[in-house]
Amino acid sequence: MTEYRDSSQLMLPAYLLRAAAGVALVAGVAPVGIPALGPDTLARTSAETRPAAAASAATPAPAPGKPRRTGATAADMIRVAEGKIGVKEDADGGGTEFHAWYMDSSRAWETLARDGGVMEKYTNAPWCAMFISWAGAQLGLRRTVGADAYAVAWAGWFQDRDRWGDTPRPGALVYFDLDDDGGSGIYRIDHMGLVKHDNGDGTITTVEGNTDRGRVEHRVRDASEVIGYGYPDYPGNRPRPTTGPPSR
Repeated sequence: MTEYRDSSQLMLPAYLLRAAAGVALVAGVAPVGIPALGPDTLARTSAETRPAAAASAATPAPAPGKPRRTGATAADMIRVAEGKIGVKEDADGGGTEFHAWYMDSSRAWETLARDGGVMEKYTNAPWCAMFISWAGAQLGLRRTVGADAYAVAWAGWFQDRDRWGDTPRPGALVYFDLDDDGGSGIYRIDHMGLVKHDNGDGTITTVEGNTDRGRVEHRVRDASEVIGYGYPDYPGNRPRPTTGPPSR
């Protein structure tokens, strides 16, 4: 199988700009005739649709009586993801525990409402994003890590929150263009993973699901393949507040 197999572009209204190719992913429809999006169009659309995009990606508040507290760090996120190294998809390119978890989550209904299609299409869908979504959820981090089945929309979610950049950091979500098939900005994204560390030689080590071997595994990627990084706000990595008078 190929890595994150949906690289289509379609529909332009509102936040569906970022979610558009997810229609093809979920519904299995290959759109045609959609013009390339230039930087000016992307910037204008992002400004016009920021409230809608933010609302789409927002996480519902915890159920009454069940507050969820977490002090998880980037290292915790990496540890959870690495704990699934070796998990492999079935002969149809799906069937993992990450597919099952996503389909049972409230987020699946949200992305279906956004992208269209039917729930069953997630069964064998490309799962790099579902894997990272699962890892964040194990630590109670959906609010700060996000969750999605479509990498392009997820990258847009980080952009809308000003948590997007070009510096690899441990625990960052990394978005790739591996097939170099054109497009503009985040619409070039066709795969994603989790940064383990910057190797300091123009490469990064990652934890990824849905690799070309159909597994969860470590990969070493060239930084030239990276479109950008999303930076989750890990509670355990926030600066600790200082108290008391300053030292003299």
